[in-house]
Amino acid sequence: MRIPGIGTAKRVALEVVGWLLVVVGIAALVLPGPGLLALGAGLLVLSQQYEWAERRVDPILLRALRGAAESVETWPRIAASALGALVLVACGVLWIVKPAEPGWWPLSETWWLPGGVWTGVTQIFSGLFALGLIVYSYRRFHGKPEARAALDTDISEADGERPPRRR
Repeated sequence: MRIPGIGTAKRVALEVVGWLLVVVGIAALVLPGPGLLALGAGLLVLSQQYEWAERRVDPILLRALRGAAESVETWPRIAASALGALVLVACGVLWIVKPAEPGWWPLSETWWLPGGVWTGVTQIFSGLFALGLIVYSYRRFHGKPEARAALDTDISEADGERPPRRR
């Protein structure tokens, strides 16, 4: 769905941002970072231009919320998620400080903490973002089975399915 009156430069900028977020989201599905959220944000931007993207926004964002809800179902999951986020922040600090290559490192010095400062900054950002998502998810879903059930119903509706039966 094209927006009438939108300038060419703005339309191109939205497409570049949308596709960049989609690519980052896909990469973050296997790398550290909020992959489904970035993918959803990219599709949200692209949905201003394309109907196919608009149809995919809700299912992606709802699945991201399901993952967030699952991450705070039990205390071991909460602890593991928080620990993973803190380790990511610590690794980011390590990348920024960039200590000398240790004696046990078997590869060339160029392979010790590659990427430089910006790798560390993105790791810290990802870890802090993850901690924020854990807090948000805890407040919204922990100990609230009705919120999880409503989310499952929304996912079924977005997929065009009938809601699952509750026993």
